[in-house]
Amino acid sequence: MAKEKPEDDTPIPADIAKLSFEEALAELEDIVQRLEAGDVSLEDSIEIYTRGALLKRHCETKLRAAEEKIEKVVLSPDGNVGAEPVDLS
Repeated sequence: MAKEKPEDDTPIPADIAKLSFEEALAELEDIVQRLEAGDVSLEDSIEIYTRGALLKRHCETKLRAAEEKIEKVVLSPDGNVGAEPVDLS
């Protein structure tokens, strides 16, 4: 039986989209703790796992956006100072 996972094109719900990175990460950590504790029903586990997957995607999107804004300062051979995108991969 194949595992189902939330589709990458599933829209992020508005209540998640409005969260900051830190808020989304805190909620995701709470979900992981609840799932690891094992004291939630199967139906609730599926529901919070799905929300966790959406929170993870939201956090990844926020991180990518932040990475795109980061630039490194460079010194050209002629001594001029400039900036260029940093490669974090």
